[in-house]
Amino acid sequence: MIEKRNVQAMYNLPEEIKFCKKCTISNQRPRITFDENGVCSACNFAEFKRTKIDWEARDKELRELCDKHRKSDGSYDVIVPCSGGKDGSFVAHMLKYKYNMNPLCVTWAPLLATELGRKNLDNFIASGFDHVLGTPNPQVTRKLTQLAFKHMGDPFQPFIYGQTNFPMKMAIQNNVSLIMYGENGEVEYGGDMKNAFSPTREIADHDGHYFSGKPPEFWEQHGLSKADLAPFSAPPMEQVRKNETEIHFFGYYKCWDPQECYYYARENTGFTPNTERSEGTYSKYASLDDQIDGFHYYLAYIKFGIGRTTSDAAHEIRDGKIDREEGEALIKRYDGEFPKKHFQTFLDFCDISEEEFNEVIDSWRSPHIWDYDDGQWKLKKAVYDEDN
Repeated sequence: MIEKRNVQAMYNLPEEIKFCKKCTISNQRPRITFDENGVCSACNFAEFKRTKIDWEARDKELRELCDKHRKSDGSYDVIVPCSGGKDGSFVAHMLKYKYNMNPLCVTWAPLLATELGRKNLDNFIASGFDHVLGTPNPQVTRKLTQLAFKHMGDPFQPFIYGQTNFPMKMAIQNNVSLIMYGENGEVEYGGDMKNAFSPTREIADHDGHYFSGKPPEFWEQHGLSKADLAPFSAPPMEQVRKNETEIHFFGYYKCWDPQECYYYARENTGFTPNTERSEGTYSKYASLDDQIDGFHYYLAYIKFGIGRTTSDAAHEIRDGKIDREEGEALIKRYDGEFPKKHFQTFLDFCDISEEEFNEVIDSWRSPHIWDYDDGQWKLKKAVYDEDN
């Protein structure tokens, strides 16, 4: 029997569901805030980017940062986490070919790579980059994925562990102090605004932003050893400090626009979008490298009522690509779409039955978000409802 979760308490979600007056996001997104006018923190930040930031001055800051870290002996001077997708490809190419940096690009292996994802990574490397791929024990990865799906409501947690910790390890091993990510998801999509006006993220913050709080003892209680967990774990903090590691966001220095990143990567690094829209949304160019992607987004829809289309539409409204009415229509059409394309693959990878899968899914439905009516689960409140 799967334990029923108290999602509302776990994530400190408001009882009353409200939607941003400008975009399509709700107050159920963890750590998001709304102002007195009912506008979300991400929309306010987007407005700040458009009207208040001197991007020429930010470019000067970036050049000074590069000058500080640039090395003259031919060794690497910046670590760029990159899967071959549009964002990391954009950052790495800009740093190397516009700012004359010598990046080492690092990839934490997908849980289950797609053919297109591998092609894009190969094309990116071939466009002129040194690259390291971190591939953990597949048996351990499968076990972690199964446990994360059941107990954390997100099968992507093992990937997120490696994705955030592997670059720090590579920075220390290669004596590189600067790690450059693309966007700061907390401020671009709505979350903790602590670092909204800073180019960096404190190392100590990344656990709270990216992990769901399971200590090593939890995994060990489920049969995993310290050696199993080591590849997914962060380096010791004393090593991070000794290396003077700094995590920066390229989106602080350049006005971040996912669609423009796509155009740039397509032109310069051989990035290829999907031939069809991704399940659960209308876009074709984001999160293409892992067959498990769809279940990460689907669980967010179950836990928070916020699916992949909601997040995509909200960002594109803020970027001026679409209006709120179009976003609502897209959400009504695609949000919460079940990721059936790789469903059997997911079941096999996690070694679970379809019945067990459904039990886990239902255990993460919060009664303040969902109603069960006439044999179907339905959102209690949606952004496209007439009263919103």
